[in-house]
Amino acid sequence: MKKTVSLRLLIFASLLFLGNIKGELLLAERYVTVATIGNAPAAIKTDNKQEIVDHVISFWDRELKQVLPDKPDLIVLPEFCDLSGEGEEYLKVRQNQVLDFFSSVSKSNKCYIAYGTQRKDKDGNWRNSCIVIDRNGSIAGIYDKNFPTIGEMESGIKASNEAKIIECDFGRVAIAICFDLNFDELRIKYAKEKPDLIIFSSMYHGGNVQSTWAYTCRSHFVGAVYKGNPSEIRNPMGDVIASNTNYFDFAVAKINLDCRLVHLDYNWARLTSLKNKYGTTVKISDPGKLASVLITSENSKVTADDMIKEFEIEMLDDYMKRARDFRMKPGNLK
Repeated sequence: MKKTVSLRLLIFASLLFLGNIKGELLLAERYVTVATIGNAPAAIKTDNKQEIVDHVISFWDRELKQVLPDKPDLIVLPEFCDLSGEGEEYLKVRQNQVLDFFSSVSKSNKCYIAYGTQRKDKDGNWRNSCIVIDRNGSIAGIYDKNFPTIGEMESGIKASNEAKIIECDFGRVAIAICFDLNFDELRIKYAKEKPDLIIFSSMYHGGNVQSTWAYTCRSHFVGAVYKGNPSEIRNPMGDVIASNTNYFDFAVAKINLDCRLVHLDYNWARLTSLKNKYGTTVKISDPGKLASVLITSENSKVTADDMIKEFEIEMLDDYMKRARDFRMKPGNLK
């Protein structure tokens, strides 16, 4: 009997661990700790390209140690954060040395790392890329910049037309790099996919366009931008929930991906009923002026989708579709 109980406990503990590789309870499986670092190594004057590689690795070794104590699930770094803009001679020496370093950190700390780099693809084309490394140190996915600047393309970097969602164990991730943020084609493509999180690896900030991306894609948004601009983490309403400062070049936030956007129209009474039943285990966040709110489940047994279904709350996108369809009914459009 004791052996049977012990075996059951062992299986239960194993399932909990498999549910979340960091050993956290399944009750918090939609919580993700995200870190962003808004910095990059300074260029150094030397003809020895290996010295530059060593300099880059040493820099990131120090920087990553600032956020690793928080046990992040994902660390996001800026565009060209490995000084890959130093030229082809440097890239020939660099090869995979920086990638291998980031892979070793990911594997030893069981976290994802997303970083910006210049690389040659399998066809020999130069790309401005963001590489996502998984918890085992393997490449989970690579995004190649869809909209390089004119200057980049003149220098030989090719534009990509692919923007695949990367499947991570904590959720579905989309990526944009710097100049990409200006182009609605890419944003609309992602808005249809509704990823859990958007990674923005960049040299420039983009201002309120970051909030537009977060809100229209219904996604959390993590920006890692070169020093001098804030590197911020935003919720799906576009609100900043964490940022680096003039004193610290990094920010860390624990975000809950179990959330959904709904409009207030036709939902007022239903939202009140939802709050009355679930109390502190549901958050209904109102940024003001938007007429949309964010429902976030902090309940161990009921997801945000379950709550919305239970109270027949209309999702934001469903409401907008209903409004479009109603507009086209006879007599409504003149």
